[in-house]
Amino acid sequence: MPEYADLRALFINCTLKRSPERSNTEGLVEVSRNIMFKQGVEVETIRPVDHDIATGVWPDMTEHGWPVDAWPAIQEKVMAADILVIAGPIWLGDNSSVTKQVIERLYGNSSILNEHGQYAYYGRVGGCLITGNEDGVKHCAMNILYSLQHLGYTVPPQADAGWIGEAGPGPSYLDPGSGGPENDFTNRNTTFMTWNLLHLARILKDAGGIPAHGNQRSEWDAGCRFDFENPEYR
Repeated sequence: MPEYADLRALFINCTLKRSPERSNTEGLVEVSRNIMFKQGVEVETIRPVDHDIATGVWPDMTEHGWPVDAWPAIQEKVMAADILVIAGPIWLGDNSSVTKQVIERLYGNSSILNEHGQYAYYGRVGGCLITGNEDGVKHCAMNILYSLQHLGYTVPPQADAGWIGEAGPGPSYLDPGSGGPENDFTNRNTTFMTWNLLHLARILKDAGGIPAHGNQRSEWDAGCRFDFENPEYR
């Protein structure tokens, strides 16, 4: 089996609860994180709500009128990670406001290029974890995974997992009697997601990332068209 000890993973827990308040999302994150930890992966978890993150879509919002912005320091951790997992709760059937802010701030750095002239998130893998006591796991995962791949992340098969309780007000993932931590469907999907992230991150790291041909913004801007032919000029 491949070795994974040189990989780094970052979990961004988009809970609305500040530390050290108990986060149900953190409980599910722990399942995935423990698998990675057993493989020697360097793992870190961040709760954005603990940090003073400005709203906007520029890399550093202090350059656009905000007095403080904690995001640039978090972005450094994002760029240092081979694996990014965005985790969060469901509210009104959708991702939390914190999740949306994180995606917006990731998007603010999406025009940056790497040393090969590709978009800077190329060569990294992404997944997501969702918790809640109302419907919306697949809707929330769909939004996150689309956003990650659009920014340049590679998304493996079965890159999401989640848990929801019964419809309507009810127990959350870590509440006594919820059945969350014992749910076989959730545990299976979380395990599959974690290993698929590890496998694909290993493949990409060993390959030196996504091949740098046909996707280099710097070359396109310089006039290279990678076999593209505009029908108007045939």
